[in-house]
Amino acid sequence: MTETAGEKALELPNIVTILAEKAKGTPLSDFLLTWQSLIFSLIIIMLLSVIAYVASRKIKEVPGRLQAACELFVGGVDDFVRGIIGDKARIYTPFIGTLFIYILFMNLSGIVPLMKSPTSNWSTTMALTICVMLYVFYVSIKEMGVIGYIDHLLGKPRGIIAFSVFIPLMMLVLHIVSDFIARPLSLSLRLRSNIWGDDMLLAVLSGFGAKGIPLLLFNTFLVILASIVQTVVFCLLTTIYFTLVLTHEET
Repeated sequence: MTETAGEKALELPNIVTILAEKAKGTPLSDFLLTWQSLIFSLIIIMLLSVIAYVASRKIKEVPGRLQAACELFVGGVDDFVRGIIGDKARIYTPFIGTLFIYILFMNLSGIVPLMKSPTSNWSTTMALTICVMLYVFYVSIKEMGVIGYIDHLLGKPRGIIAFSVFIPLMMLVLHIVSDFIARPLSLSLRLRSNIWGDDMLLAVLSGFGAKGIPLLLFNTFLVILASIVQTVVFCLLTTIYFTLVLTHEET
């Protein structure tokens, strides 16, 4: 999804837009502007890969600061997921933990000079949401089986309800709208809209000059807080989606 001219006008300049301006009128400029969110996403992936490599290169019994921080993060995510899902948490901790650290870094990158939050673009958040929904769909089929999943979509009709047509069809429509339309839209738009709004606010305040510095610093703190909260919300909803599938199977 490309950005409108109005959205770009409110953005703080970043390294990609600066390079695009230097190459204005060339195919390179169009390429950079079209794919800038992907470029920043790849930069963050490389940064996280380097951190993970350095932290895991020489594992010590008495960990250093970086190793201790990584272990604390992994333990925290595992406790978080286990508290919601239960005994099967370990299976989904790597996926949810990766989502958490990746989204958090993307959210916070907007306050770094010459960087941009990739999650302020709907294409990024929708791509993340599609990954989540595909994994949830895979787990649903794995846990319930194809027949069990169809039975779930129909609302598990039993007794006289199983012989009716209206109620199972109504449940099927409700599940399709909820699982394949409402959830993806709400999950992706919530993250994108909040991060985009925060970035636009900082861009507007930065235009006030020296007089706006106190307000800019205060709102930067709020943006950091909001970035953390939105990351937690995205991962919490993802965990709940897994829980609904697993709990449904157990019942």
